[in-house]
Amino acid sequence: MIRHLTQGSPARCALLIALGLVLLAGCSKDLPPAPERAHSSVSDGGGLRGTPEAGAGIGIESNGSTPPAGLVPFTYAGKSITIWPYTGASFNGVPSDPINLIFVGHADPVEIRAALLALDGDRSAFGFPPVPPFNSRWSDAVGDVQTCYAEGAGWIGSVIQLQLGVYGPIRTHLRLFRATDSGTASQVTLGGAHFEVVIPGTTEHQVLSWELAQQLVTVDLIRSGLLAAGGPSQSEQINQAPSFREIPDFIYNQLPPELIAAIGGPAQPVSGAVPLQSDGRASILNLEKAATVTPGMATQTFTIDFAQAIPKPFCSDGPLDWVYVTGPIQFQKTAGVDALGRYTYASQVGGRITITPVDITTSPPTPVGAPFLARVSDVQEGFIGPGAEAVFAKSKRIAREPGGSEMLVTSLKVGNPGTDTYRAGTRCLESEP
Repeated sequence: MIRHLTQGSPARCALLIALGLVLLAGCSKDLPPAPERAHSSVSDGGGLRGTPEAGAGIGIESNGSTPPAGLVPFTYAGKSITIWPYTGASFNGVPSDPINLIFVGHADPVEIRAALLALDGDRSAFGFPPVPPFNSRWSDAVGDVQTCYAEGAGWIGSVIQLQLGVYGPIRTHLRLFRATDSGTASQVTLGGAHFEVVIPGTTEHQVLSWELAQQLVTVDLIRSGLLAAGGPSQSEQINQAPSFREIPDFIYNQLPPELIAAIGGPAQPVSGAVPLQSDGRASILNLEKAATVTPGMATQTFTIDFAQAIPKPFCSDGPLDWVYVTGPIQFQKTAGVDALGRYTYASQVGGRITITPVDITTSPPTPVGAPFLARVSDVQEGFIGPGAEAVFAKSKRIAREPGGSEMLVTSLKVGNPGTDTYRAGTRCLESEP
């Protein structure tokens, strides 16, 4: 796969990650029109805190008091809940991913995590090949915090994120959102799952399929033995169909044929973006038994080397303001469950990178300015336990340019109970008069 993807033009691949998204570690940064980043400078009783860097002006600020448009009712076993059938990057109601899984019954996210982590990687009985990530085991995932909404709970954060496979090159990524109170046998948890690939030379993912990821999670809940008799069912259409978002043709045409077959895509080559198929329905997974939650913590660390020409991530002078970015980005996440059954995690993403202004109209792009250094820093903390949960994420980008420093600082806090807030601040060099 890496061979196929890297044969394309770096400049063409980088077009996918314009508008400053490329330097934000996580996944699904190819969102159509990019929403505001979610941000915060509040502190809660759980020790989750953060304040935008002094000197970075606040450009966007919200307390998350407004529900998104497009709420839909969901009824199961005589009970009804109204949900937003999408995930978002903040509280602005711009959809990022569709909700394609609804867990009911013994459906606390901590228990769902335990059920998936307990499984082996043998899915051959369901027709999946014995190759990664289809024969992989589930683990905690590094990814951006996203938001969802359910009446009663309000805005919800993706405290628990799981992956089938590893960060790159390919994985299924699952975010879980607890929509009702814990401690009952009639809970509701919402899930957003997608199958994705890392774009070489970056820390970014391109979503390849909603449906394949939905099928993999459904198969694994069947394998868990926790589902009620009758197995999974399907909701009514709750989000956009027959497709939601798309794969740019210059990415799609570099995918290996085996992967095209796995996602059910059209034959290569294609001219124009390929829609990401979605029937707009969620799998309903009724867990009539509670999974065994085993205490324990695990840490993962890895490094990705950035080497790509990209649009200048912030403080850009226009569409031709491009830079070439090189340098290692380090990732670390520690996550697990304590003796009381409370899930906690902390993650850090950071690195010092070299940025060189380039002329993107030449092939290859040629340097047009002196290199300068920049610092990338992301931190996250989260917990989820009986009756309470919170997640906090803060991102800093500080570039030490020859004429001074530019910065982008963002933060997000989603908690229940607590105040939901987000902020973003940017400081740019002043232009010559």
